[in-house]
Amino acid sequence: MGVYKIMINKNNGQILSKTTKKLLIGLLFVASSLSAEQIYATFDVLATKNANVAFSSSGIIDKVLVDIGSVVKTDEKLAVLDNADTKALLHVHQTTLKYAKKDFDRQKKIRNIIDKAKFDSYANKYESAKAQVAYQERLFEKTTLRAPFDGVIISKEIESGDVVSGQMVKTAFKIQSINNRKLVIKFDQKYHNIVKVGDSYKYKLDGSETLYTGIISKIYPYANTKTRKISAEVKTVDILVGLFGDGYITSKAE
Repeated sequence: MGVYKIMINKNNGQILSKTTKKLLIGLLFVASSLSAEQIYATFDVLATKNANVAFSSSGIIDKVLVDIGSVVKTDEKLAVLDNADTKALLHVHQTTLKYAKKDFDRQKKIRNIIDKAKFDSYANKYESAKAQVAYQERLFEKTTLRAPFDGVIISKEIESGDVVSGQMVKTAFKIQSINNRKLVIKFDQKYHNIVKVGDSYKYKLDGSETLYTGIISKIYPYANTKTRKISAEVKTVDILVGLFGDGYITSKAE
């Protein structure tokens, strides 16, 4: 690298001043480039939340209440099994509980003058009836399939009349978050000590020239042994799930 000698006099002082400024700007640009490393990374677009929803009880599907593209709220009904038998059995246990409570309440009023073992038997019948009702209520609830979170139905794999089994779980619906997305980016494992949460990621979707910028929110704590790639996540919204692209991580050198 050569050594430059700058001489300032009355005639060329202004010119040298401008040259000096250009040199300083160039040095600053080089310094900035050296302090930030550009790391190539590809990505796939996934929904922030997604789930395969299925019945955990056996039976025949009575009603399917949603379709592909339906927007649903948390706990909204998606489908219902034919539950007439379960409902009838629940009613039987509720009736048993009703009269067990009446017997127990009567015995409580005279507990001081009756045999303790007799009183305990009424208390046991009452508590057992309560437990049976709680159990049957839970079985009855399982005949209705509900949305686990706010989302949109992207797949429907059941119809009314289908038989489902709690022993052989079959996906009924696939649901994903409505707007929230994440880019799962992949970069070479040799940068595992360089890329950090908070680094920026500039990217383009395949076939598009629009440039987007996001921030790395999560880095997976392992490298894929087949691809030798490490994955990370960048949060975004309103991008079609399944698209892909590439870009560059800007990592500040420490």
